[in-house]
Amino acid sequence: MTDDKALYPPVDPVKSGLTGHCPRCGHGRLFQGLLKVRPSCSACGLDYSFADSGDGPVVFVILIVGFIVVGLALWMEVNFAPPIWLQILLWAPLAILLSLLTTRLMKGVLINLQFHHNAGSGKIDQGTQGPRHG
Repeated sequence: MTDDKALYPPVDPVKSGLTGHCPRCGHGRLFQGLLKVRPSCSACGLDYSFADSGDGPVVFVILIVGFIVVGLALWMEVNFAPPIWLQILLWAPLAILLSLLTTRLMKGVLINLQFHHNAGSGKIDQGTQGPRHG
């Protein structure tokens, strides 16, 4: 991935991640649909098989969306005391919508940062043996 710097100018990983673009060229689309990552970039041909964001984006989404929705629901309860059915009707769709949109943003940023820092899965070196006991 370091050879790409000669062919492609540096791309800001946060900006290209938030917009859902390729981490190498910044032009091709990263997503196919809402959350599914494309097989490769249509502009530069980068293979997206390295892209494994795992559960990282969802952790951020839970914290961010939970803070917003619970805070707004508590504020509304204290100031207006609406019935529970109205609370559910308001906050459930908002939580779902914010979760989907925020997951896409966070997934794009984490995949772009993964490419930018040449990160990969952790591997255990099988060639070395630990200390012998006894």
